[in-house]
Amino acid sequence: MDPYIVFLACLGLIILAVSWLALLLRDLPLSLPILCVLFGFVVFSLPGVGSAVDPREQPVITERVCELVVIIALLGAGLKIDRRVGWRRWATTWRLLAVAMPLSILGIAFLGWWLVELSAAAAVLLGAVLAPTDPVLASDVQVGPPGSGEEDEVRFSLTSEAGLNDGLAFPFVSLAVAMAVYGSAPGAWTLEWLGIDILWKIAAGIAVGLLTGFLLGQLMFRLPQSKNLAEARDGFVALGIVFLSYGATELIHGYGFLAVFIAGVALRQIERRHEYHERLHDFAEQTERLLMTMVLVMFGGAIAGGLLESLTWTTTLSVVLFLLIVRPVAGLISLWGSSDHLEERAAIAFFGIRGIGSFYYLAYALNHARFESLDLLWATVSLCVVGSILLHGIASTPAMRFLDKRRRRRGDLR
Repeated sequence: MDPYIVFLACLGLIILAVSWLALLLRDLPLSLPILCVLFGFVVFSLPGVGSAVDPREQPVITERVCELVVIIALLGAGLKIDRRVGWRRWATTWRLLAVAMPLSILGIAFLGWWLVELSAAAAVLLGAVLAPTDPVLASDVQVGPPGSGEEDEVRFSLTSEAGLNDGLAFPFVSLAVAMAVYGSAPGAWTLEWLGIDILWKIAAGIAVGLLTGFLLGQLMFRLPQSKNLAEARDGFVALGIVFLSYGATELIHGYGFLAVFIAGVALRQIERRHEYHERLHDFAEQTERLLMTMVLVMFGGAIAGGLLESLTWTTTLSVVLFLLIVRPVAGLISLWGSSDHLEERAAIAFFGIRGIGSFYYLAYALNHARFESLDLLWATVSLCVVGSILLHGIASTPAMRFLDKRRRRRGDLR
């Protein structure tokens, strides 16, 4: 069996799946990511097919590919948010970022240290890797395309959280790297971490994102009609926005993930009703979906190749506790006293989907420092992603349908 011919056939199936399956699965308790992982597992289990890329053996490739998928997803998330930025309008998002994510990092790190018996640095890394909500795999619980009106509190909160916490998780990944390099005891590196990794990099990401979104918004929508760049109608401009905002931020050592999402949000604030937003969003979403499908097929193949072999019962238990206890409890604590209905708060707390962003953070950290129990870290993160894909993928459609019915009965049109 010629691997090249198998690759072409599989690529054709992937492209067709990207085009059709999302529509066909819309009303079913099933998701495209579930089928992608299953497809990859089955295909790479066949004799003569060969093996998929093992992220443990190719951490640089894994980091770069996952990085590309995430930054494209972040722009798409930013462009489709209709709600104007404000302290009260985004109150749920601020709660999730300020309370739920730190509590999740702390809870996961404790489970990693206590149950999995990881070192302090590896436990902190596990917490930082698994705490952020993934912007790539959460499409079933996110807001609709620009101007579609599909922006209830649950969908908006999960979209905005996914857009912002991918960048804000980075300081804790850097903390784990510093602990692995210099030791767990505080030292000179601690002040550098506080000053550079937290203050400077977050500020740089916000500033470049705002500046990029503002300037591009002026060029696209504020020039005279004859020179209005939005009239070009080219969807692939979305990639230019992604690469410019991300690259410019990384050049000054800021958080590029944060900048890309903020650039998308800022661009929408300049001109909110132009149809060009939808074209940019659609191109970004289609590109993201194609890359996501390929990554998840290879992920399924890596599982077939033994990616989960290092799992123990304590590791499995820690993943179950995180998905069913740590994130939901942290989310509910962060939303305590919120004016949202209980079922909405429960949905926001529960749907903390983990995915490709977690692979990126883990690969990034392992490319910058030596950590103990490398195979166990990959197995734990991979099991959590598989569990999230299955649990949240099956639950998302019926849960969102239930919430929509409840809102219609109350006459709540948010």
